[in-house]
Amino acid sequence: MAKTNIYVIKLKRNFLPILFLGFTLSLLLFSNSNLPAVRSGLSLWANSVVPSLFPFFVATELLMHTNIVTLLGHFLNNFMKPLFNIRGEGAFAFIMGIISGYPIGAKIATNFRENNICSKEECERLLSFTNNSGPLFIIGTVGILMFRNTIIGILLFCTHLFACITVGILFRFWKKEKETFKNHSKNVSFSSSKDYVSFSNLGEILAQSITSSISTILLIGGFVVIFSSVISILEASGILNSLTVLISPFFKIFNIDSSFVQAILTGILEITNGINTISSIASRKLSINIILVAFLLGFGGISVLLQVWSIVSKTDLSIKPYVYGKLLQGLFASVYTYIFMNIFPFLNFDLS
Repeated sequence: MAKTNIYVIKLKRNFLPILFLGFTLSLLLFSNSNLPAVRSGLSLWANSVVPSLFPFFVATELLMHTNIVTLLGHFLNNFMKPLFNIRGEGAFAFIMGIISGYPIGAKIATNFRENNICSKEECERLLSFTNNSGPLFIIGTVGILMFRNTIIGILLFCTHLFACITVGILFRFWKKEKETFKNHSKNVSFSSSKDYVSFSNLGEILAQSITSSISTILLIGGFVVIFSSVISILEASGILNSLTVLISPFFKIFNIDSSFVQAILTGILEITNGINTISSIASRKLSINIILVAFLLGFGGISVLLQVWSIVSKTDLSIKPYVYGKLLQGLFASVYTYIFMNIFPFLNFDLS
C-alpha cells in the first residue's frame, strides 16, 4: 500500500511535465497534420479575432480612464443591486461583456478588482455571467456565415442573453461580503485622478490602452494556435475518435446522432472550430444543430476558460464562479433555444 501511495504522489507531481513532454513529442510525430492546423489557427486569429476584438479592447481601456464607470454606477445601481447583488459600477462589465465578446467581461472584472472598484465577491459574481460571446460573433459569424441564416443568429443571441441574465440572478447569492467594502471609484479611475483621460494626456493614455490591448490580443492568439494544435494531434492520434466511440451511447439517450459527438468534443476544447463543424453537419432536424451550438456559445470552451484564468490569475479572484457559471449558461441557453423553437413556429427550422 505504501508503494502504491508513493507512485500516486510521484504521478501527481510529474503529471504536468509528462503531459508537456508528450505534447512536444506529438508536435514532431504529427507535424504533417499539425502544421496546416497551426496555419488555420493563425488565419482564424488574424482574420476574425483581431478585427472584431482588438478595437473593443482599446475602447474599453480608454473608457476605464473616464468617469463612465462612476456614471453607470450612479444611474444603474437600482437595477444591478437587486437583480445581481452587485453595485451599479458592475453595469459597465455587464454591458461591455454582452456587446464585445470573450474575454472582455473577465478583463473588466479583473480591472475592477485591481482598482478596488468592486469587492472580491462582487467581482467573482461578475465573472460568472459577464464574459460572453458578442453579437458580432453570434449573429455575424455563426448565424450568417456558418448557418447562412440571420434569424438563427438572432435566436442564438437572444437565448444567450437570457441565459447570461439567469446565471447572474442565480449568482447573486454567491458568497456573503466578508467585510464592509469602500468603493474608490467615486474618487479615482484606476489608481489616481491623474489617470483620467484629457487632451493633455490623450496620447499617453491611448498608447497605454493600445499596449495593454496588444498584450491581451496576443494572449488570445496564442491560445487559438495552441488549441488548434491540440485538436489536430487528438484527431491524428485517434484519441478523439476513441472518445467519440466511448461517449456516443450517452448522446443516443438524448436522440443525438453520433456524427455530432466529435464536433461537440472539439467545441468543448475550442468553441469556433466546434461550432463551425456542427453547423456544417447535414441534418433534417436542424434544431439539434442549433441547440448544441447554443450550449457551446454559453459554455465558451476550455480555450476561453484558460484565457480567463490567465487574466484573473494576477488577482485574488477565484476561477470557480466562472466555471460554474459557464456550465449553467450553456445549459440554460440550450433549454431556452429549445423552448423558443417549440413556442414560435417560425423559429422551427426542421425539415418535414
